[in-house]
Order: sequence, then structure tokens, then C-alpha cells
Amino acid sequence: MAHLNHGSFGAVPLPVARAHRQLAAEAAADPDAFFLGVPDRLAAARARIAARLGADPEGMALVTNATEAAHLVLDALGLGADDEVLVTDHGYGTVVAAAARRARLVTVHLDPELPDEGAVRRAVLAAVTTRTRVAVLDQITSLTARVVAGPRLLADLADRGVTTVVDGAHAPGMLAAPLAGRPDVWFGNLHKWAYAPPGSAVLAVAPALRDRVPAPVPSWEDHRGFPRAVEYRGTADYTGLLAAADGLDLLAALGAERVRAHNSALAAHGAGLLAELPGVTPLPADDRLALRALRLPSRFARTRPEAEALREEIAVRVGCRVLVWPWQGGGGIRICGQIYNRPAEYERLARGLRSLLDGD
Repeated sequence: MAHLNHGSFGAVPLPVARAHRQLAAEAAADPDAFFLGVPDRLAAARARIAARLGADPEGMALVTNATEAAHLVLDALGLGADDEVLVTDHGYGTVVAAAARRARLVTVHLDPELPDEGAVRRAVLAAVTTRTRVAVLDQITSLTARVVAGPRLLADLADRGVTTVVDGAHAPGMLAAPLAGRPDVWFGNLHKWAYAPPGSAVLAVAPALRDRVPAPVPSWEDHRGFPRAVEYRGTADYTGLLAAADGLDLLAALGAERVRAHNSALAAHGAGLLAELPGVTPLPADDRLALRALRLPSRFARTRPEAEALREEIAVRVGCRVLVWPWQGGGGIRICGQIYNRPAEYERLARGLRSLLDGD
């Protein structure tokens, strides 16, 4: 299987996997000693991760994924049914759903064909009103690989008194400065582009909100407040979080900028091949990103079931894993580039997809 979908589930490099296994073996050898030391070891891992991300270690908690972080933060904001929360129709489904459970949503339609980040920014700001309390925005959209919550938009929203919550699921490891723009809240996964084991993410919160972030479960660290009360939850598997810093260290050792440039160029190469297929149209891309999205012919992926069926057909018949996303009037395909990928894999995808689109 050619894994061209690193943006959904990243593979764990061997050095990080070895560190992860060693931690599991240590926990099995003396569980009492391991779990008694977990809170301090989490704090040490958090400090290493924060240094790599350019974050304040006392303002950042280790959590399992971006969706969990979204729920914690939205609870902290104390939203009511009449409060207005701004989202976009490119937002990640579970994060948008979390906001919808707590407040009234205003959804900004972003045409996938919008030419650049500036056009996206203007579309979002046009939807802001005096009733807008919070904006929950993707830093990089999962489906369409677009930058939304850039520093300029965040500054404009802050000037309007809007609390900014940034879903940075794809930012760690992908962007050199993932917390640029100083949002009020930011969260991101480490198990996508930062080479960490699954279930590794971070939540960064501005000072004024930290004391309001609830712990996922009551624990013996509750009296310590944020971030320790958030990241410790009693008897759980902490080995992935403790190994996560090794992923960022490995990225730095490989040369983060070199890896990012390589991955972006590889994704661009694959997108170029797919753009040669009849009816497949590339969406505007950002050279900083190792993701590329393209629209499929209008008869494909119009609904989620159609998108999922095509995704699985590509996996079975072509031997490639990609993301196929639904959209009214025809959905699209997203591919990624990572250092384990090769140009031949994208060539195989292009040949196979041509056959599927032709109905063979």
C-alpha cells in the first residue's frame, strides 16, 4: 500500500517507535515506579516539545488529539446557546460539531477556488458581526489544504474583540512557526507531521484562559492547575506522549526545513500528475504545505458515502491511500508528501485514478 495520506495518519519513524517500546517495557517492568513518576516526566516532555514549537511550556498541555483539545477549550469559554461562534465549511467535522453542541454557529462559506490566503481572510472577516464572540478556525484545512487562520486574520479578529480558537492539527512539524499570530487558543496533533506516536497532541492557551480549562477527568494532579491537571488522568497509557518529543527531535536532526521543502515538492509533483487527468482541477496551493488538494469531475464524491466508496476503491484497486472529500457539485482528492514516499507511487495513483474515472 502506498501511503499518500500522511495528513490523516502519520507513520512513526523507527527511532521513535523504539523509544515508545522502551517506555512500554519500563512501565511493564515496574508499574508503580513508572506511574508515580508520570506527572514530572510529562512536564519534562512538555518542556522539550514546547521548545521545538516555540511555545510557553507552562501555557501548553499534552493531550491525546485535537478533537479532545477542542472540547476542553470550548467548555472553558463558557459559551451559551445565544453566543455566536464563527466557523467555516472547511472546518474539521468533529471540531465544528463540538462548537455546535455549545453555541449558535455562523458558518462562512469558503469557495475552494479562492485564489489565496488574502481572499480567505476577507471572506471570514465579512461574516464577523458585533454578536461574534468566538472564531473556531483551521490553521490548515484538512480537506482542501488551505491556510485559514494566518497571523493577519488572527490580528484582525483580535482587534474586533473576537476570541480566536485555532485548530492547528496539521501545523506541528509542517510549519516552522506553528503558533504564529498568538491566538487565544491553539491546539495541534503531533502524530501527523511531527513523527510522534498516535494519541499525541498539544493544547496552548493564553494566560487569561488557563485557569478555566477543565481537566478531562478528576485526578491527583487537580490541585496543580493547568497544565498538569489537564494532562494527567490517572491510570492511562502515557507512553506515546512521553515519546512525542523524540519525534520533534528527529525532525530537527534530519533538518526540518529540508524535510519540509522535500515533502512540499513531492506533493506538488503528485498534484501535477493528477492535474493531467481529464476533469481533475488543482486547487490553489501553498508552497509551505506538504498537502495538495484537487477537485474531481462533478459526478464523483458528491456525498460522504460516495467519497468513502471512491477512497476504498482506490485503496483496493490501485493500492494507494488518499483522502477523498465530499463536496456539493463534486468533491476532491487530497494527497500528501512524506520522506518515505517516492515519485513512482504518485505515478501509480495517477494511472489507477484515470482508469477509475473512466469507469473501467
